[in-house]
Amino acid sequence: MSDAKPGKTVNASRVTLSQLMQPEHANTHGNVHGGWIMKLIDEAGALACMRHAQQRVVTVAVDTITFRHPIRIGDLVIITAEVSFVGRTSMEVEVRVEAENPITGECSETNAAYLVYVALDHNGRPIPVPPLIPETDAERQRMESGRARQGNRLARER
Repeated sequence: MSDAKPGKTVNASRVTLSQLMQPEHANTHGNVHGGWIMKLIDEAGALACMRHAQQRVVTVAVDTITFRHPIRIGDLVIITAEVSFVGRTSMEVEVRVEAENPITGECSETNAAYLVYVALDHNGRPIPVPPLIPETDAERQRMESGRARQGNRLARER
């Protein structure tokens, strides 16, 4: 009997969160505080990885978070996360953030991020995750890029 888990597609992990930005999310400049966006990015990333692994996960690395444009109070923030690469127990997730003015419909991509999570068993130990099945050329390319990022992360740890 094999312990191998059946693979899952990128689409099976995809999560979208939407939240209206309120005054309590503001920084001293009157825009949305970057830390609030980072929290939402982490939540979306963790949910995508939980969907993939069907296990609890913990954040182990934030590879990059890019802030391209400010988000304003009153904007609808739409966060999309999906698994982009998996190792044995770890998963890399790509997260994209858009801000939409709900009155005008104007949208802009404000953030992009790559984070890494590890799946845990009931005792808090890392547990193997299902392989990732790319379905498109873009997903295959992103998976190869994720493999390279994982190699770079592991090299930095040595």
